[in-house]
Amino acid sequence: MKVLFVCAELYPFLKTGGLADVAAGLPPALKALGCDVRLLMPGFPALMKAARSTKPLAALPQKPLPWGPALQLPQASLVQAKLPGGLLTYLVQSSGLYSRPGNPYLGPNGQDWEDNAGRFAALGWAAASLGQGLDPDWVPDLIHVHDWHAGLAPAYVRAFADAGCTVPATVFTIHNLAYQGLFQSDVFPALGLPSSQFDVPGLEFFGQISFMKAALNFADRLTTVSPTYAREILSAPQGCGLDGVLRERSGVLSGILNGVDYQVWSPQADEFLSKTYDLDALQGKAIAKKKLQLDFGLVPLAKAMVVGVVSRLSTQKGLHLLPDVVDGLVQRGGQLALLGQGDAALEQTLVDAAVKYPGQVAVRIGYDEATAHRVMAGADVIAVPSAFEPCGLTQLYGLRYGTLPLVRRVGGLADTVVDCSLENLEEGLATGFVFDALSAADFLAALRRAFALYRRPAQWRQVQRRGMAQRFDWPTAAQHYLAIYQSLRPGV
Repeated sequence: MKVLFVCAELYPFLKTGGLADVAAGLPPALKALGCDVRLLMPGFPALMKAARSTKPLAALPQKPLPWGPALQLPQASLVQAKLPGGLLTYLVQSSGLYSRPGNPYLGPNGQDWEDNAGRFAALGWAAASLGQGLDPDWVPDLIHVHDWHAGLAPAYVRAFADAGCTVPATVFTIHNLAYQGLFQSDVFPALGLPSSQFDVPGLEFFGQISFMKAALNFADRLTTVSPTYAREILSAPQGCGLDGVLRERSGVLSGILNGVDYQVWSPQADEFLSKTYDLDALQGKAIAKKKLQLDFGLVPLAKAMVVGVVSRLSTQKGLHLLPDVVDGLVQRGGQLALLGQGDAALEQTLVDAAVKYPGQVAVRIGYDEATAHRVMAGADVIAVPSAFEPCGLTQLYGLRYGTLPLVRRVGGLADTVVDCSLENLEEGLATGFVFDALSAADFLAALRRAFALYRRPAQWRQVQRRGMAQRFDWPTAAQHYLAIYQSLRPGV
């Protein structure tokens, strides 16, 4: 089966979140199951620079369409590229759309690029055009699109189908429903879609247009990145205004947990650690902890429970609760090592906490992959107190590194971490600490349970080893996706 995988990020070349890890991990796993997978991405500078070779294919069609006028977009073309160690990739090349520095979605002022509707409409149009034979040597049987950036692809495919054309099947994966690709309605005529699609059963969303809603309405199958999140988005508040659409289409919605690339995220072979370790040889974790303490300016006390945070600093991630638990953490002899960036006011509040508690609280504003790995390996606990979390990869990394996750019971966090309650400890199920209410009091209560277990080293090590033995891998996720593909294209 020929599968076109459409997304806007790809680790290690371009990453703002977990989508990049999914794009790096799932396609190779699908290929191992016999799928002929190719990627389609915008020609962002980071990707064009990484390409070892590019082969021009064709200009994106801008002629009148079977249902009306052509798209009104800057000139763009499709090139075939080979990225180091990756799959064959199509890049939408357009200096007018993508040749810009920095974040792929935001300008230097931190605001969305004003022409994002056109920039990402081009991505969806390229996907649909490939489905119509833009590359005559490779026409996909199925197009798998990810998040709002690729959300117009199913809309264009549906338009071709309604015009009597043969089209690929479409699957749309929701990675985060809160980011919906909302634009003013006056951009609709430039998108080249049938006028009938500007309606409630189409793109229209309270007078605006929504790329996310387009995909929810027009894709053949919908998936999201954990079973619990698939249930949560069927009602408010997690439905983010689209829960009605999702309830109508709940019969074609599935929740499939993301996987982890254990070649990248494993303490047994982590290139960023001075000494590797695994569940039967944990000495290297103690070394990683001391190194983390020294690197972050924390007092190198082996007995201090170090809580790590590697995250975007935002309300979504629940980190507005963190300043209110720092006092309790420090009073109990704990330490905090934080790597992240985001909300400016929250950044400053956390920096102030580091000034208040030198040697016990350390905050590093920014992000780099090496430091993220070292926090994951050196901390005793990794905190993910999210307000909502479609899947979450941080807690999965924590499990593999023997760094017990402390999470809120939402989305994929609820699906992957088992609380260290007395009964779960007794039954050999516990892998971390889980709390319910989005409150500092519940967060602190979970921290208190972590301290209580930390004072029982033998039990702590049992939970560590149990977590490290867990596997959330891409081959398993790929099997679930392949079953969906085959249900749409039986016999292919």
